[in-house]
Amino acid sequence: MSVSADPLAVRGAEAAAKLALLREALAQAGAGAIRLRGAGWFAWATAGGAPFAPEGCEACVAELLVTPEEACVLTDEVEAERLRQEEIPAGFTFHIAPWTEPELHETYALGAAAGRAVLSDRPHNGELALPASLKLRRMVLGVEESERYRRLGRETAEAIGEALRAARPDWTEYRLAGEGARALLRRGIEPALVLAAGERRMGQWRRPTPSHETLGARATLSCCARRHGLIARLSRSASFGPAPGVQQELLRLEATGLDAVRPGQSLAAVYHAFDAAYRHANRPDAIRERRLGGIAGYQACELAVSPSTATGLETGMAFAFNPGFEGMVIEDSFLLGANGLENLTLDPQWPAANIGGRVRPLWLELT
Repeated sequence: MSVSADPLAVRGAEAAAKLALLREALAQAGAGAIRLRGAGWFAWATAGGAPFAPEGCEACVAELLVTPEEACVLTDEVEAERLRQEEIPAGFTFHIAPWTEPELHETYALGAAAGRAVLSDRPHNGELALPASLKLRRMVLGVEESERYRRLGRETAEAIGEALRAARPDWTEYRLAGEGARALLRRGIEPALVLAAGERRMGQWRRPTPSHETLGARATLSCCARRHGLIARLSRSASFGPAPGVQQELLRLEATGLDAVRPGQSLAAVYHAFDAAYRHANRPDAIRERRLGGIAGYQACELAVSPSTATGLETGMAFAFNPGFEGMVIEDSFLLGANGLENLTLDPQWPAANIGGRVRPLWLELT
């Protein structure tokens, strides 16, 4: 394999640029080190490295410690070689300790900070929080990140479409969720969250976790799908027979909110656009019935839209919104580019309508 084809080598320049941003934040804060404990920050700083985080465990198997002189992976003997060979590009050192002695990492971090403050995404023991400006930088995706997101979004949409096309009315919600997860995993995508609901429960709950209940006449499948640390979100729905007549109303409502996503606009302005759309649809209370979403990226929701979120929108940010009512929901992941919103989770094979100049998904009618 040539150097140019080596994925770790390709990611090296991107990781170096991220480390430069971290060191700039260090210098501005007059701190001695930055300690990154969360999987999202780890993936961002390493240009897509994945530190395995067991479900139900708060900590990952690796952290990053960045000083003016060093970018060090703190991990144990169990994980170090896999991380070195498969996840971490050039430019990083390793501090490896037995898994039974994690306190050795604490000693190392204190020494590396040389008596100065330590900044962290998850501050412990007197550490300070990361500056808000650094998190804002993380939310503006670069060229390489955007391309990884496009591939993730496209394949996520294909996977969820594949699962719903195979669905049958007598399937349980668990089976539909399982088929969605299996389709994602076959594409090398981690199903971070998979929700499925049939006809009765999609109208009863705003966020229906799967159950043993059968689907019946309608089904919705939603997911948060992760690869290289980035998370794509989408929802798709199908009916065994005619689709609901009000789906066009929901699509028009969504279009009003999406039209407000522009560089220089605030997240609060986007919320108020959605609020106005709900009121125009004579559903003024529906906006309070479900979370709308917001800026996406290395978390399913990096920053939620709300009436008071003043954060300004920038080219390079990703977004996922999920408006809905009467048991219906719509959601895709978008990237804000020079020409407006790009739908990352567009599936050309899925039935769609042109709403306000955008291709938006309709319900799939199955026989």
